[in-house]
Amino acid sequence: MSPDDPSDAADPGDDDPQDGPGAPFGIPGFGAGTGGIGGMGGMGGIGGLGDLGGAGGFGDLGNFLQGLSQMLSGSGSGGSWDAAAQLAGSIASKGAPEPNVDPADRMAVEQLARVAELQVADATGRSSDTPVRLAPLNRSQWAKAFLQDEQDLLERIAGSIGQALQSQLGSIDVDELDPAGTPFGMSPDALIRQVMAMMGPMLLGMMAGSTAGHLAARALSHYELPLPRRADQPLSMVLSNVDEFAEEWSLPVDSIRLWVCLSDVAHHQVLTLPHVRDHLTALLREYAEGFVHDPEVLDERLRELGLDDVLTSGEPDLAAVQQLAGDPDLLLGAMQSPEQRQVMARIQTVVAAVEGYVDVVLDTVGAKILPDYQRVTEALRRRRVEFGPEARFVERIFGLELSQSTFDRGAAFVEGLVDRAGTPVFDLLWADESSLPTEAELDAPGLWLARLGVEVDDDALDDTELGDVDVPDTLPPDWT
Repeated sequence: MSPDDPSDAADPGDDDPQDGPGAPFGIPGFGAGTGGIGGMGGMGGIGGLGDLGGAGGFGDLGNFLQGLSQMLSGSGSGGSWDAAAQLAGSIASKGAPEPNVDPADRMAVEQLARVAELQVADATGRSSDTPVRLAPLNRSQWAKAFLQDEQDLLERIAGSIGQALQSQLGSIDVDELDPAGTPFGMSPDALIRQVMAMMGPMLLGMMAGSTAGHLAARALSHYELPLPRRADQPLSMVLSNVDEFAEEWSLPVDSIRLWVCLSDVAHHQVLTLPHVRDHLTALLREYAEGFVHDPEVLDERLRELGLDDVLTSGEPDLAAVQQLAGDPDLLLGAMQSPEQRQVMARIQTVVAAVEGYVDVVLDTVGAKILPDYQRVTEALRRRRVEFGPEARFVERIFGLELSQSTFDRGAAFVEGLVDRAGTPVFDLLWADESSLPTEAELDAPGLWLARLGVEVDDDALDDTELGDVDVPDTLPPDWT
């Protein structure tokens, strides 16, 4: 069962997902610890994987398994998604009740979305047969909508990371464990198998809920991350976050709202194209399923980072824990495979082209209809690259690298196309999968124009754009 429709989002204040302090998901024995890896739902109280046989380890684990069994019994993956939705709402709203969006604000945002749709279509020459719909939501509703849209991808990520952790458990020498401390009369081997069986659903609920909750707490728009979303659902805006941002920067609320609408409409125009959606989704899935599963490889990488005690000792080095909390990318980097890093480069090429397109469209439209466009766009573009390590961790779980370099490369590429071929080049850029730029073309738009056979003025193409391609002074004798 997938999360409920966002319009039916329950008030997080009415149904607290915790069963007392430090018990995420209402599971006894699952303490919040130090807040977990990158804030991921509080993993700190589980204890090290290599400490199952330590003093009190089996007893605490027994309580944990019993609570986890109750949560998941008879519900299949639905239990995981119910837990994820509860955790997401709690994180997004910080446990406080959230009002629904005021009807007057809803109508105002819907009108701005129609303005944005017309302006973007006029600037790009590209329009949709289906009118754009935009629904302003509160944080909990946005989190549930994100869970629903990205269920497949989140399941793949959690499954891949879960296999890595299960491999770690599978490498434990059960002969060294004390059978006398095993709960429920199970043998140590049976206990390990039960933990491994439950780890997947547990990790799915914890990771998916925490990811959606942290995103909703900061999100302004539907495409807070440039991930394909369900094409049959309306765009969304976290209105409280948008208005708070406007207040913090002393900017007009309507200007920020319209900028966000323009950005979402431009993203939607591209990310709902079937070939763009399918190509990017395939890359994201390939990345999601590629985490390192070999326990020996993972152990070696953690030792190289000085972090092996974090996962393998009952009393990890405090400095190592603090290092990991301050930079959770360290653990994610240790779990990344070489194949994933190659896929990331391909993802970044597509994402940079999309973001460059959106930036150029916004600069074209915004300068005409927003008198304070420069102030507004400076504030919003600073925001997207100034997030802390927790936010970056969430992005990189999906294989995204939303750095200033990514945005700059994309904008320079699209500006290079428009300067030489005008806005009609957009139709060719988004025509089909073969028209998407390669990594080399992203840094040299002239290469893309040449490959696609776009005619440009001789003065418009600078030889420096050809990068490392050798251009001979004379043609070989056999060329005619």
